[in-house]
Amino acid sequence: MNAHTDLARAIAAAPASSIPSSLFGLPGQAPHERVLLAADEQTGLKAILAVHSTARGPAFGGCRFWTYDNELAALNDALRLSQGMSLKNALADLPFGGGKAVIIKPAGNFDRPALFAAFGRAVESLQGAYITAEDVGTTTADMLGMQAQTQYVSGIPRAGAFGGDPSPKTAWGVFVSIQAGVRLHLGRESLQGVRVALQGLGAVGWHLAEFLHKAGAKLVVADVDAAKVARAQAELGAQAVGVLEILSADVDVLAPCALGASLNTQTVPTIRAKLIAGAANNQLATVADGDALQQRGICYLPDYLVNAGGIISVAREYRNEGEETAVMAEVSRIGDRVAELLDRVKSGGSTPARVADDWARSKLVKPV
Repeated sequence: MNAHTDLARAIAAAPASSIPSSLFGLPGQAPHERVLLAADEQTGLKAILAVHSTARGPAFGGCRFWTYDNELAALNDALRLSQGMSLKNALADLPFGGGKAVIIKPAGNFDRPALFAAFGRAVESLQGAYITAEDVGTTTADMLGMQAQTQYVSGIPRAGAFGGDPSPKTAWGVFVSIQAGVRLHLGRESLQGVRVALQGLGAVGWHLAEFLHKAGAKLVVADVDAAKVARAQAELGAQAVGVLEILSADVDVLAPCALGASLNTQTVPTIRAKLIAGAANNQLATVADGDALQQRGICYLPDYLVNAGGIISVAREYRNEGEETAVMAEVSRIGDRVAELLDRVKSGGSTPARVADDWARSKLVKPV
């Protein structure tokens, strides 16, 4: 079977939303600067490293390790995630461009350290155009193991110094965003008694749940891992619902903290929350879904605005500027940007998603 036949069959098998319309970038957007396909037969590595923009500096974004339906779905994910990192880094005023990597998880048994060493060599081959860190499916141990292969990696525990797992910082950014949204959109001065639905209790989702619980919020949770749900019930007094019911839960706030595109034509009409702010990347399937939320009176706070705490943390670490108090203060300023976004929405008459996109793109230039 030749490569053309393989590609045709992959396209036919892929869901329409997972098929990139271009190998160079997303529809209606400038093409990516560079997309590297990296494979290593010995370790089973198949990785896509997407550099969307280096206008503000080297492309910085995590590496996702995931099982995909096919290679085109992985490519589409890399293109969407890397563009989102450009917007995220720009809106956070970081001196970095946007990039992302995805590794297709091998079937069966594999040597994880060897596979990530091979990925580290792929990162090194870009000679600093892309800097990697943790994302869904990857760990601080993976990043630590890559150090022997590349200097372009962050999110690594360091004895006596700031660094390591950025998920608490991501969660804190989402938390202060929810605080700001509840105050400005729902008109409530605290989170006491506010009902929040959490879709996903992974590393970020769990930290967010703890922050919300401590602030007095009432949690409704769902996760594919029943043990995590049971823990949330026992430790945080959470109400459990099924993964198919969480988006339509009767709550004040919805926090998507799983994978992307959960806000789409099927789910938007069922949502009862009046505020959406979560850690997942690319929550809107399309920008039109953001329009539909606005028409229903639901305030959607764009994911790349509210979940920037992690990249702020690893960027500080990479530049050796890390200090816990200063980093947390910088992440807390995400709440101020939420307030500014809602002011811009009010004066401009558009939706938060469209206003945030325009605001971020205006910053996709080299910092002064």
